[in-house]
Amino acid sequence: MAKFVLAGKADCPYFAKAELLADSLERNLADFHIHKLRVHPKDWEDWLQETCSSNGWKHERSPIVWRELIDRGGKGLLLGGFNDFLEYVQGYYGITSDMETELMVKIAAENLQETEQLMEEEERRHNSLRVFHIWISGALNPTGYSLIPLLFSAGVFRDVPTISLHLLDMDGSEESLLGLKMEAEDLALTRLHHVTVHSDLTSAFQSADLIIFLDEWQSNLERDQQDEKEHMVNWVAERFCSYGRLIEANAEKDVRVMVAGDTYVNLKCSVLIENAPSINPCHFVAMATQLEYEARAQVAEKLGVKTSDVTSITVWGNISGSYHIDLQRAKVFRYKGAIWGPTGFSQQISEIIYDRTWLTNDFLSLVGTRRKDISLKTKKTAAISAANGILTVLDAWKNSSSPEEVYSLGVVSKGDFGVPAGLVVSVPVRFLKGEWSVCSDLTVSNELRSELDTAIKELAEVSSKQRLNNRIMFFFGRMSTPVPINVM
Repeated sequence: MAKFVLAGKADCPYFAKAELLADSLERNLADFHIHKLRVHPKDWEDWLQETCSSNGWKHERSPIVWRELIDRGGKGLLLGGFNDFLEYVQGYYGITSDMETELMVKIAAENLQETEQLMEEEERRHNSLRVFHIWISGALNPTGYSLIPLLFSAGVFRDVPTISLHLLDMDGSEESLLGLKMEAEDLALTRLHHVTVHSDLTSAFQSADLIIFLDEWQSNLERDQQDEKEHMVNWVAERFCSYGRLIEANAEKDVRVMVAGDTYVNLKCSVLIENAPSINPCHFVAMATQLEYEARAQVAEKLGVKTSDVTSITVWGNISGSYHIDLQRAKVFRYKGAIWGPTGFSQQISEIIYDRTWLTNDFLSLVGTRRKDISLKTKKTAAISAANGILTVLDAWKNSSSPEEVYSLGVVSKGDFGVPAGLVVSVPVRFLKGEWSVCSDLTVSNELRSELDTAIKELAEVSSKQRLNNRIMFFFGRMSTPVPINVM
């Protein structure tokens, strides 16, 4: 019994001619069997080299034909190429092919189209089986409770069929984490694959596709303000160095990392980047969206409109420290003033608010104390707005957004606006096809330049201080105890 394998580039006309001849032989001859392999043109050279190398053959072009003396997959006897196959068929069976070139080319094009469709279907099938891993660090933070259902109910992951949720909290009890796990499971979410809890770093960020860092530490020790600052910088340096190394070792190489919260957000993001050198620095962002929305709320109240009617306010600088709220692009819709127009009509906020005293004093004060005022009233952190800010950026990052949409985000600097390269500073960005880009069409006023320089100095000082502390801790052995790391 003759068993042949015919392989070739999907767009090869000679493969198409040999394929139709082989089909005809198989239909009409009881002892002739053919197995066909169509290989996409971009994969052909590598496939041919590997096949020939593993079998000890020499062959350079499409198609390639070999005869198998045992079931498919066994060692084969190389027959050769297109001409060799035609000579063999004519010699043994007295059959040849008179297919014209035009038809060969047409069938080759159809073969390529069918091969690409099959590849797309296989990719969709593979993606449908793949689990998307989301890690939330500081999961017991109230923001975590608001964020979890939003991750599944919003359209952010509409193309992700299965999600595994991993809840990490180094300072929380395992019982509390188990309680949060039970609540997440009780949501009966269709796409939720499973929930795991972690109160140590044994397997932190394993296979992570997305990591969200929330605030996870509050000091209960009495210190003066300066000592508290020193302690917090040391704490961030130690813990986020460990986190960065674990991301480097355990996470997927295209992982996205979002740092949110109220304390040292820029610094945490910077330390993570430094300690995960193989991950693209542009995949780490620090969240300024909540602060941006708080500013929009104050402007909206001042103008008597809804918060959603105020757009394009941007936050520059140190998200948790010296920042500047920029209104140069800010607009208001549906404002019923001396001039107003139909739906879609907007006005520049800088041209509507004439109360400069309010802008330079009350406005900044109201924004700066907004979260504290909420916490005093609710006895909790401002969790809902924080979760909303994370989801807003995540949606734009994953699914793109309108070119007109501008977001305030702490990102690693490439030297834009005079910010030293490598420093994580909040600047206005746009999202397109899963990537952010800094908005370059903005004017840096003298006031903004001064505020930005203050933030840069502040961040540079803290960053150099944490690097010095790292060297000191390493020298005295405080960092000599290895962090448990699982390497895939």
